[in-house]
Amino acid sequence: MTVLRTVAVGFDGSPDAEAALRWSVAVANRVGADVVVVHATGLLEHLDRPAAAGDLEAGVRALAAEEGLDPGRLRWQAGDGDPCSVLLRAADPPISADLLVVGSRGQGAHAGLTLGSTSHELAEHASIPLVIVPSGRPAG
Repeated sequence: MTVLRTVAVGFDGSPDAEAALRWSVAVANRVGADVVVVHATGLLEHLDRPAAAGDLEAGVRALAAEEGLDPGRLRWQAGDGDPCSVLLRAADPPISADLLVVGSRGQGAHAGLTLGSTSHELAEHASIPLVIVPSGRPAG
């Protein structure tokens, strides 16, 4: 069995991403792993909301502290590209994640869908174990 050293969690600011982050922090606290929060910036994010990534990072750090994660075990990694590609790269250096965690649906959530496009695509292509944290919202 592989030792869990690094958990990479996708974060876009959605309620499902927050649930995934809370789950990741709980697991990391239990096993002493580091948490790397991965945010895909996309090509046009800086035009829509220039401070978006900075605002998200501050919120992530506050949530992780609230959940009791040592700040030295948390890293923020923003990457250019679509969410799936950015998250799949988390398995490779410099992150070298042992586990990938995402919420079931992100910012583009469509009512009635159990999985969003990113979580569905990750389930098909991830090279490391993947956990998809359910939203806790009723379907439909």
